[in-house]
Amino acid sequence: MDTPRPSDRSAEPVTVDSIAHDLRTLGLERGETVLVHGSLSELGWVCGGAPAVVDALQRVVTESGTVVMPTHSPGNRDPDNMGNPPVPDSWADTIREQFPPYRPAVTPTQGMGAIAECFRTYPAVHRSDHPQHSFAAWGTDAEAIAGGHAYDYSLGEASPLSAVYDRAGGVLFLGTSHATNTSLHLAEYRADIDADTTKHASAVLAEGEREWRQWTDIELTDTDFQACGDAFERAHPSAVETGTVGVGESKLLAQQPMVDFAVEWLTANRS
Repeated sequence: MDTPRPSDRSAEPVTVDSIAHDLRTLGLERGETVLVHGSLSELGWVCGGAPAVVDALQRVVTESGTVVMPTHSPGNRDPDNMGNPPVPDSWADTIREQFPPYRPAVTPTQGMGAIAECFRTYPAVHRSDHPQHSFAAWGTDAEAIAGGHAYDYSLGEASPLSAVYDRAGGVLFLGTSHATNTSLHLAEYRADIDADTTKHASAVLAEGEREWRQWTDIELTDTDFQACGDAFERAHPSAVETGTVGVGESKLLAQQPMVDFAVEWLTANRS
């Protein structure tokens, strides 16, 4: 497959300055708490790649606010739950004994995109301790948001998602959509739905020693998140600002009303 020319991706280079301008035009403000979901490839030809996006976010929000991103590492899981693709049964004991432990400064993200993977390595970024569902944060409330992330019910009340909610934070889509909107997982815990619970396990460090740690969670799914998010935008258009960052369709949403709406929507629509 031929690599697209830079000029095919965007009419002009997308720079730190232009990204910062676009973010401010979208409504992002100094001092805001914002949870960011980004796709670098959707923004055009970004001069400098992912660091340019992170630099622009920090420039706009400043240290008086807080930038948060999901930095999940879902591969650190029990081999019985490795289904995409599955591993041979004969490998299970070796995986449980040898899988490297989760370490916030070392463990890479998986499936989170180049922006989140870059962000987690920045100076003064704090990353939470959950071995699968970590979040990274930078700014005035970074330690408070990333700290105390419970293993059990990992995207619920003792998670960075809830901490963003408590601060009336925003959710920023940079070329992404509700299909990967992690805030809607918080609504899954709060909704009156019949969600099964399940056991998980990951390799972690405990007092400097590697151990295989079990934890409990509900069965999470994002299959209806796009429909839920679309319904929220129709019902609450004033809670959503839409525009472009670079050439990517982008949105800035208020998290609290979105989660509150999703609680009712999931209760009514999820069987």
